[in-house]
Amino acid sequence: MANISIDAIADLPPQSEQPEDWRRFFGFSTDHKVIGIQYIVTSFFFFLIGGILAMVIRGELITPESDLVDRTVYNSMFTMHGTIMLFLWTFPVLLGLSNYLVPLMIGARDMAFPKLNAVAFWMVPVFGVILMASFFVPGGSSQSGWWAYPPVSLQNPTGNIVNGQFLWLVAVAISGVSSIMGAINFVTTIFRMRTTGMTWFKMPVFVWTVLAAQIIQLFGLPALTAGAVMLLSDLTFGTSFFDPAKGGDPVLFQHFFWFYSHPAVYVIALPVFGIFSEIFPVYARKPLFGYKVVAVSSLIITGLSGIVWVHHMFASGTPGWMRMLFMATTMLISVPTGIKVFAWVATIWGGKIKLTTAMLFGLGALVMFVFAGITGIMLAAVPVDIHVNNTYFVVGHFHYVIYGATVLGIYAALYHWFPKMTGRMYSEGLGKLHFILTFIGTNACFFPMHPLGLQGMPRRVASYDPEFAFWNVIASLGGFLLGVSTIPFILNMVSSWVQGEKAPKNPWRAIGLEWLVSSPPSHENFEELPIVISEPYSYGKDEPLVSNPDKLEVNHATS
Repeated sequence: MANISIDAIADLPPQSEQPEDWRRFFGFSTDHKVIGIQYIVTSFFFFLIGGILAMVIRGELITPESDLVDRTVYNSMFTMHGTIMLFLWTFPVLLGLSNYLVPLMIGARDMAFPKLNAVAFWMVPVFGVILMASFFVPGGSSQSGWWAYPPVSLQNPTGNIVNGQFLWLVAVAISGVSSIMGAINFVTTIFRMRTTGMTWFKMPVFVWTVLAAQIIQLFGLPALTAGAVMLLSDLTFGTSFFDPAKGGDPVLFQHFFWFYSHPAVYVIALPVFGIFSEIFPVYARKPLFGYKVVAVSSLIITGLSGIVWVHHMFASGTPGWMRMLFMATTMLISVPTGIKVFAWVATIWGGKIKLTTAMLFGLGALVMFVFAGITGIMLAAVPVDIHVNNTYFVVGHFHYVIYGATVLGIYAALYHWFPKMTGRMYSEGLGKLHFILTFIGTNACFFPMHPLGLQGMPRRVASYDPEFAFWNVIASLGGFLLGVSTIPFILNMVSSWVQGEKAPKNPWRAIGLEWLVSSPPSHENFEELPIVISEPYSYGKDEPLVSNPDKLEVNHATS
């Protein structure tokens, strides 16, 4: 068969609909694509719960007085919001995207350990239920924040063994085990399951970033999991690892926690960097600028992420030499990150940009990531960090990273690969409405936190001085708008999946192995494993991606 161009692939008719049973999404499937969608849908359910909690918090803060919920409930909601958004939304949804895409992108039929993959997913709803139960137990809910610093997290005024903090720690420990299992699976899959011709520098950047992120999980997550188990032992069995009343060291827990939890930001951000690297070339119609440098910079970020955690502890009695060391390493990590930003801008610059919903979300996420990077450099400086420590400046910076860059990047990915996952096209009108509401709401909610923090407003308070009222009203209105913004997204996804226009295999004229098979792909992905012969992102070149494009699709009529 003659070489097939990208334009020719894009013009192929929609694939015949595969026999599907929606019940497979509720069972113990070992298909990486089913597991990926299970992750995405489950995590979005918890995202909605976390968002409702956030709107109640912003409802409390719209006035200076504490007049909406009890202060104890408010503290518990703060803890639950942060924990849900991190452990039950951003981590699982990115694992879902990675599960769905990585085997397709590297030309594999499935993950290396399909059953382990399924077990890792089903642990998510288990620890999700335990975490939600921690909010309602009679012994009192967890009120120590998503970081659970002792001695606050060791308080147990009721004396009940099974209280909110106990269940919270159990949930976090289960989450850690699930994520370690997933990391083993991803690293093994990428090392051992790449198809013929898929050398390291022919892998898509998304695969590079998933590999880099999961290496962090392998080396960093055991520290957090061990810290959670030790804290649970202090709380339940009377040990004294972190209890200062018994000679323990509470700062030691901070080291356990941040040794993983700052690199965890890169576990979240790195796959989003990969999403940018996949989306921008498609909608700019240009090759990715500096592909090899962008790929390798992901591993540099992984290495540097292990030597930056103490910048979260500048106000914890950290010695001066340690402050200077970690200030330097924290600033240094901006170099490989800046390389990526430069490459993305160079890719977009001069391109024939098509502003689809996915591209709009990608560009919006990039803008907010750059702003978050600027404030991140500020926080890396010891004097600034100490000045704004425990204020809303830190909250604003963190949410520009986690919501502004990460969540908008996730939305970009969901829109971009939606036709591949479902075999249906979505509504661009609803998608762009979703983007407008989200972009405005994100900036309205989180930008005011920066001046609030510079003026001295502390975080985690239910009431505040009236001088902070103006910016809090704006932030609360922005938070409510973010809640409203999910409505067109849900309507779009559900209606399009049920009755949207059938999608061709490659509606965006993209380059990648996942776009050479039907939409959605068959259970086995490829009839014959692809043989990769060209470099990735080769827009404008006549070279085909694989040497056997006519043998990749499964013939459903005969299979």
